[in-house]
Amino acid sequence: MTGLLTLLKMLMGFVIAKLIAIYSGPSGMAVLGQVQSLISVLNSLVTAPVSNGVVRFTSENHKEGFISCSPWWRASVQWVVILSLIIIPVGLFVSEYVALWLFHDVKYRWVIEISVVLLPIAALGTFCNSVINGQQQYRRYVCLGMIAVTISSFIMSLMIWWAGIEGALLAAASQSAIIGAFMFLVNIRQPWLKLKYCWGRSTSKAKMDIGGYILMAITSGLSLPIALIFVRNILIGEVGWDETGHWQAVWKISEVYLGVITVALGTYYLPRLSSISKVDEIIAEIHQTAKFIIPLVMLLSLVVYLFRDLAIWLLFTKEFYSARELFSVQLMGDVMKIASWIYAFPMISRGETKIFITSEILFAFSFVFLTYILVSEYQTQGANLAYFINYSIYFALLFFNIKKIVR
Repeated sequence: MTGLLTLLKMLMGFVIAKLIAIYSGPSGMAVLGQVQSLISVLNSLVTAPVSNGVVRFTSENHKEGFISCSPWWRASVQWVVILSLIIIPVGLFVSEYVALWLFHDVKYRWVIEISVVLLPIAALGTFCNSVINGQQQYRRYVCLGMIAVTISSFIMSLMIWWAGIEGALLAAASQSAIIGAFMFLVNIRQPWLKLKYCWGRSTSKAKMDIGGYILMAITSGLSLPIALIFVRNILIGEVGWDETGHWQAVWKISEVYLGVITVALGTYYLPRLSSISKVDEIIAEIHQTAKFIIPLVMLLSLVVYLFRDLAIWLLFTKEFYSARELFSVQLMGDVMKIASWIYAFPMISRGETKIFITSEILFAFSFVFLTYILVSEYQTQGANLAYFINYSIYFALLFFNIKKIVR
């Protein structure tokens, strides 16, 4: 079922990428990549309280009734309000500086301003998704996800067709809020979406529990997007906007096809690990998942590599043809990335805050550092080599220490 949702996301992602390629070219693809990284950072800040923590504690307590879940739901909503009151004014104040850093042009400050103002609506949608996921209502989760993706992608396509790169930036800035508004409206009559469950007095323990997940979610949500911004800036400085657009096109294809795996891991794997308490059973579940997922990723990567010319022709334009040389190393990095994620998820399900945060920051920094070293030697391919080496080291460390992490 999550595969069906991901296939639809892939299709919509292909349509958006094709429109961007037609109306904006490689440089437009690079600019959009910067915007998407920014939005990922902002969303991770505000939606952190209502993501994995809500999934975990809903999964553990919903069978005893919604009132048993309410301490964590209330704590998560209160955290969202606090973070919004901090991030929105700060974001509006520094929008000019952020636009200059990301786009080398202050005229795009409006993208930052729209993004930060709409953040609470995006958080509302994430809360609804997390509660549905935590209750393991997979059919509803998938169906609503498919409708939300279709609506938001249709609106995004209209904006790109209507206003080119400006429309694409506006669509990217508002897409999460569109999905959030939809999720709230369709769930407004659900028995769990009541004010008495979502707002009111919480417990100190619940606030601390959600606080730990906020730190993990913010670290995860900030580290890779910020690292990608630095990587693009390194590439822009060394090889220019067009070559960076080629690299971004290959990265985008990876994001889309890996969505088949990441959605399944977030929807099934995390609630499953959260519901298991015995160490041996958790390790068995990890290895069993790895035996299925890693060969699947290798197969998908091989298919993408064999049909890379077709993918470029379908998704982009002839200006992107030289990007075909970047696929091999990128796809090897994709395999190592998913393999490491399988062994990193137990840190989230077990609430291992310190280890998770340390590893995320350390390997985001090493990705940027390796890119800085290798791009000067191998040009655009250096960023892909850095990606592959970075996740290979991350996987090795997690694999050989998984028992210690779980315990």
